[in-house]
Amino acid sequence: MMKPVENFKISLRELGANKMRTALTMLGIIFGVGAVIAMLSIGEGARQETLDQIKLLGTNNIIINTKAVEQNIGSKNASFSPGLNINDSKSIEDLNPYVESVTPQREGSARIMYKSKLGRIKLIGTTPNYPQTYNSSILNGKFFAANHVANYSNVCVIGAGIKDEYFRFEDPIGKSIKLNGNWFTVIGVMNRKNISASGMENLGMRDFNNDIYIPFSTMVNKISAATDENSEGFVVFWGNEDKKDVIDRKSINKVTVKIADENNMKAAAELTEKILARKHYGVEDYEVVIPEQLLAQKQKTQKIFNIVMGAIAGISLLVGGIGIMNIMLANILERTREIGIRRAVGATRTDVLNQFIYEAMIISILGGLLGIVVGFVITSLITSYAEWRTIITPYSVLLSFVVSVCVGLVFGIYPAKKAADKDPIESLRYE
Repeated sequence: MMKPVENFKISLRELGANKMRTALTMLGIIFGVGAVIAMLSIGEGARQETLDQIKLLGTNNIIINTKAVEQNIGSKNASFSPGLNINDSKSIEDLNPYVESVTPQREGSARIMYKSKLGRIKLIGTTPNYPQTYNSSILNGKFFAANHVANYSNVCVIGAGIKDEYFRFEDPIGKSIKLNGNWFTVIGVMNRKNISASGMENLGMRDFNNDIYIPFSTMVNKISAATDENSEGFVVFWGNEDKKDVIDRKSINKVTVKIADENNMKAAAELTEKILARKHYGVEDYEVVIPEQLLAQKQKTQKIFNIVMGAIAGISLLVGGIGIMNIMLANILERTREIGIRRAVGATRTDVLNQFIYEAMIISILGGLLGIVVGFVITSLITSYAEWRTIITPYSVLLSFVVSVCVGLVFGIYPAKKAADKDPIESLRYE
């Protein structure tokens, strides 16, 4: 019986004698492995991007957004809700034992002026715990503190996009900007947050880099007062028969509830919804969003997507395996006389079987290694030209390589067995 090393050398010599045929046989495996790596890298990139976007919202957070509803307060049996307001945030903080902090937000569009440059920005009135709630950090300066809220201070913290647009070549800290006719001193700059287009579309996020943050008390008592006459974003509409606008200075756009322990998210969310339902008399003029649930839903969808994409790419490997079997069968037919001679000089059935299995394995292994290189190239091209985020994991590389070797083995066994089963006398007579 021949040693494995001898079989390996003979297989390499035979494959080298037909370089073109060997290369064409490997193509199916090469592109199959490359496709699997590329498809899995796209799926992993999308999964990681979703995770990063969810983290911007805070995985331990419960976000309550205001929602416009039509309330017919003229009816005797109708329930009336004043809408989402600051009292809701206080009730949640007082009545929900799972809460670590509650961050109310009042939002609106505002005119900005710095030197001769004018524009419009999103203005956020909030509390000092905003950075901790939203996993944000300060690039320069500081965020406003409790004393700024208590004193209705005209201070602001600007997003990275505002700094780039209005303070491109200067330090904004200590500079004064005008917001809806009120002068504010810049005391901090937020670190940049990378918001993707999918995050904006699928998660209802916006570009936080173009926001400006001021104390909640200043927003309510100064900015709102300045904009009531022009109805610039801080008027709450109660839908009655006369459709008359009513000003409510307690109204807010959003409440973010941070839960101390993520294991209590479900219980905390249920209790929060009960508190809101009671405060709003059953009127659903608010929307409760739980980023953790969004993440679980997205990951489930992404898992299905990865399976489908992997299966489609795996078909290429299957086709490559069929190609190996076809070429091997044709190769055996051409080498029938050689098989007869080897058997005549003492080679056993096992020797012939091993030789052709070795040839199939060498083709699949070389094809798998080259396919890994092709996978990296395809992935880089996708990232460069399609601008999709891609992440190649060791798991995807190992999986595709192992599958390629298994394909070579499975589809190489039948031709090898057929070669080993040939009758030596008939093989010698073959022309």
